[in-house]
Amino acid sequence: MLSIAVCDDEPDQLAQIEAFVMEYSRTHTPCRIERFQSGTALLEAVQSGGFDLYLLDVIMPVCDGIETGKRLRALGDGGEIIFLTASGDYAVESYEVQAFFYLLKPAQKENLFRILDRAVEKREKQRAERLPVAVHGGTRMLELDRILYVERAGRVMRYYCIGETVDSLTLRSSFRRAVAPLLQDPRFFLCGASFVLNLQHVSGVSAQGALLDNGAWVPVPRAGITPLKQAWGQYWLKEGSLW
Repeated sequence: MLSIAVCDDEPDQLAQIEAFVMEYSRTHTPCRIERFQSGTALLEAVQSGGFDLYLLDVIMPVCDGIETGKRLRALGDGGEIIFLTASGDYAVESYEVQAFFYLLKPAQKENLFRILDRAVEKREKQRAERLPVAVHGGTRMLELDRILYVERAGRVMRYYCIGETVDSLTLRSSFRRAVAPLLQDPRFFLCGASFVLNLQHVSGVSAQGALLDNGAWVPVPRAGITPLKQAWGQYWLKEGSLW
């Protein structure tokens, strides 16, 4: 079941969007829906668990939609974000938080349903994509979209995931060979000899390394910075063109 948070400080707008989503839940895909009248209230709620999808009004007092989105990413939340606003002035900012879509208000039910269909399809595809990792005691199936990055730590593969870190059994091959299954997915990029980054979670690249959406910093060899910037830009350009 898809979990959806709807956040808008205007009661009439909040009620309308919630009604649309409830109708979508009845006629398309079952959803768990929660409503919030401020970004602050939403951020307090996600401390005990996030949502698959966020419908955020951009213009709200105290903590607006863009700031709420940034804080969600800083918490490592990978839920899809759809911004709702009557102004077209925030498209660039919505890109910075890797928003799934930017929908002008007043939202039309048909357009919203179409976007929700795409979000559901994407989340279901991501949940189906898992990587088996041999660990002490058995095998862990890691969801690819929850892997932030992977590094060689001594003689094991260390998977940094949203909410946890997983160590593999002792490596019996080279790092590059061990991460080959990940590199078949366009989200993952090999940086140097011992790091693989999930471009989906990269929020910035500097001359020293990559900043992830949970605030983590991953150092990258100088020779790898330009290729990383190119791969990151191409990944998000392709993501944006899909929708």
